[in-house]
Amino acid sequence: MSQDKKFETAYICIEVLIALVSIPGNILVIWAVKVNKSLRDATFYFIVSLAVADAAVGTFAIPLAIIIYQAPTMNFYKCLGLICPLLILTESSILALLAIAVDRYLRVKIPIRYKSVVTPKRAGVAIGCCWLISFLVGMTPLFGWNAYAQRNNTFNGTCQFDKVIRMEYMVYFNFFGWVLPPLVLMLIIYIAVFKIIRKQLSKKFGSSSAYPEKYYGKELQIAKSLALVLFLFALCWLPLHICNCINLFVYKLDYEKHLHIITSIAICMTHCNSAMNPIVYAFRIKKFRTTFLQIWNQYFYCKVDRNINNIGNSDIAI
Repeated sequence: MSQDKKFETAYICIEVLIALVSIPGNILVIWAVKVNKSLRDATFYFIVSLAVADAAVGTFAIPLAIIIYQAPTMNFYKCLGLICPLLILTESSILALLAIAVDRYLRVKIPIRYKSVVTPKRAGVAIGCCWLISFLVGMTPLFGWNAYAQRNNTFNGTCQFDKVIRMEYMVYFNFFGWVLPPLVLMLIIYIAVFKIIRKQLSKKFGSSSAYPEKYYGKELQIAKSLALVLFLFALCWLPLHICNCINLFVYKLDYEKHLHIITSIAICMTHCNSAMNPIVYAFRIKKFRTTFLQIWNQYFYCKVDRNINNIGNSDIAI
């Protein structure tokens, strides 16, 4: 087996493994918010939006990525139609993270007025706007900003990302316009959140006013967990965008073959990020951990026990 074939096999196996972790994990997050009433506030609605995007990565994006990796032969615009949904899911994740960061800021900045300002209806509108913007950003290549003019005479029907998507779009519009600015803004927001919490916790609270200390202590724990989610997102996604920048600015140095392998690894990292978030929630946010265990005990563990008992009873009857 050639080295390229071994790498291809390893790539597909890793992608399938990520999907098998990402899909049930993110469905569990959505399920937890549905069954636990204490999780039904704006923050967790935004987390559900992120979980929907992450579950879609496992369900749709990873199979599409495997198909595209095989470089199948198809029409230019059919190929573009397969790739654009991947861009939509990327942007929806970023905007969901931004919405979560803004929500955490408002929780610590205006704790008394928070519930009247951030209502479930407004959170729903914000989520809808995030998905609409994601759709417009992700579908931009299909609207015309694509490589058709460049590839019209050379496109041989092989569906590959760089043959249908212009790197100018990926770097100038997608990365510099819709990925990097939100990441920088989120970094600034979380720094502000931690400063506010630290300032509040440094205050002396009397025994009759212990609630503020408890409130901000809880907010600190959740903020740390969500900041970790943001850090993992940046860690997993920046390598791919750096590869795109190299592909655009340093392409003349003939890094094409090396970039192919590095880019494939970077794509795996972006997909891996979709499987990480449920694990972070389970280990870092007590409400999620408790609800996950309740779901397991109620819907899965008891059924396993019941099946074992049924098998045992049938054996005795025989």
